[in-house]
Amino acid sequence: MNDLTCIIIGGGHAGLAALKSLKEKTQGMANGQRIRFVLLDKQPGHVRKILLFRRAVGEEEIMIPWTNYEFFEGVEFVQGTVTSVDSGEKQIRYEDVHGNDARIRYDLLVVAVGSVVRQPNPDQGGISLTDLQTAAVIRERWRANLKQAAGETNPKERKRLMTVAVAGAGISGVETSAELVLEMQKEASSLGLNPSDISVYLLSAQERLFMDGPKKVGRKLDQILRESGVTVLYNRKAMREEAGVVTLNNGDRLPVGLCIWTIGLIPNPALRTMGLSLTPEGQVLVDGSYRVQGAPGVYSIGDCARIVDPKTGIAAMMRCAEIALQEDRLGKIVIADLEGRPAPVHKSAPLDLFCIGLGENHGLVWGRKWGLNMVVTGKPAWKFRKLAWDGGSKLR
Repeated sequence: MNDLTCIIIGGGHAGLAALKSLKEKTQGMANGQRIRFVLLDKQPGHVRKILLFRRAVGEEEIMIPWTNYEFFEGVEFVQGTVTSVDSGEKQIRYEDVHGNDARIRYDLLVVAVGSVVRQPNPDQGGISLTDLQTAAVIRERWRANLKQAAGETNPKERKRLMTVAVAGAGISGVETSAELVLEMQKEASSLGLNPSDISVYLLSAQERLFMDGPKKVGRKLDQILRESGVTVLYNRKAMREEAGVVTLNNGDRLPVGLCIWTIGLIPNPALRTMGLSLTPEGQVLVDGSYRVQGAPGVYSIGDCARIVDPKTGIAAMMRCAEIALQEDRLGKIVIADLEGRPAPVHKSAPLDLFCIGLGENHGLVWGRKWGLNMVVTGKPAWKFRKLAWDGGSKLR
């Protein structure tokens, strides 16, 4: 019998999860057929995108070579960008790293290209924390500003150079501002500047932080951020940054050395070229067993898929906690489909759980089940958050 080719598009959290689950569940065989696994991604390794803010504040390496993963043994890696999926012919078309057009046939296909950071209009200025390159630019910019501030004699200009605005107060904005203020304070001290003169503003368009949970969690986050040196401005939306000044929605003008946009996630725009069934928002339409509508043998999980619990009607959120449940179920679904058995269906996470990093040895974990709330802060929460980061990247 001929081998089956299983291609996973995307090597982020969902792609790695899908690959690991499918390899473990099938043990490389299905109905007497060997399964050939191929991972296709535009990056040469797994980029821990959830930790991009770490590259914006320091030198931590957040790209992991594929060969570091034991479950990657026997997997073929193709570096390229998928341009289309022909579900009729069961083949994908992609552009390789040299710009050449290429095709590869599949029997099973998992689309796991995830989400990307929403970007403001180009005329709004500032820098979006979107990838390794922009993270490096942000890191060099604030460091250069502090070096310039060390020799600046004009107090107003020195203050501007020591000020950063983080526009967008979701979890990414909270984690970025928390780590950034600590690193800027350390750098300021090493340059002979007063660390207390560092100003990091977190701009929230909402009336409080953490709209996904109760008010008390938002208040606790605010307290921890303020104690570390972050000033949260509520009901304040950055309209644009120009010539070192951020204009806010109320007309106020905030002089800054740098404006960083962290304004949420959208499904990967690359999906719109693939020819798959999508929602108006750009997510892949799947059934309760992650099968892509109108594309036999094609599955999708993670941020790029519109996954809904058939019983409750609750849609999966764009967060890593969802993937752990999806990956285990995906392996079982694929095996059931190959063997012609009824497949499992998606179920919502059994509890609400959010983990937020707030600088080394500081964090916040909130969970809710049966209407009961649990809040953990400090070092235990930090350890839990680190476990979540490592688990998402399959490092444990």
